[in-house]
Amino acid sequence: MLVTARHNQLVDEVFALAPVIPVLAIDRIEDALPLCRALVDNGLRVLEITLRTACALEAIAAVARAMPQACVGAGTVLNARDLDAVTQAGARFAISPGATDTLYRHAAGCPIPLIPGIATASELMRGLEHGWQRFKFFPAESSGGVAALKGFGGPFAQVRFCPTGGIDAAKAPAYLALPNVACVGGSWMVPGDALKAKDWARIGALARGAAALARG
Repeated sequence: MLVTARHNQLVDEVFALAPVIPVLAIDRIEDALPLCRALVDNGLRVLEITLRTACALEAIAAVARAMPQACVGAGTVLNARDLDAVTQAGARFAISPGATDTLYRHAAGCPIPLIPGIATASELMRGLEHGWQRFKFFPAESSGGVAALKGFGGPFAQVRFCPTGGIDAAKAPAYLALPNVACVGGSWMVPGDALKAKDWARIGALARGAAALARG
């Protein structure tokens, strides 16, 4: 089962909302809404809440319910079961660190778009075989970074990426300058000490800086 063109269009709509997607690991459910408000109110409307913590699904559901102005998605989606769970929780998109044929087939019939992770040309070609044209490039820095994405631009001109992994405020502009990069993912706007201290003002200021980054 090939994914439809509408799927790639839905991903483009997500990518267009902000130049940076915050990658969030929320350990305390009470932090979910104030953290996400600090990000969204300062220009980062797309949020990736990763399935790395016990309260992740609850956090996705809470944000989806309370913050319709946010585009909340789920990260670290590893299999069909995860994809079904985040869809039920209210996620508007899902992101995986990699992808299997089984996940591609299941995602093709899912009501929310999957942004699959790739790190190599062969993985990218497998995604293209299933109809995908929008991918997460992960882990970006250790997989060749900006140079690798420039290399992909020739043979895969139709593909657009959201590189994630090892990207910070200093490195993001070089990625965003590439014509095949739609946005980047990162967590630098949510420093661990600021999250622990519930310093929403500091997180908001960092979010404003990220939202102001220009795309190529």
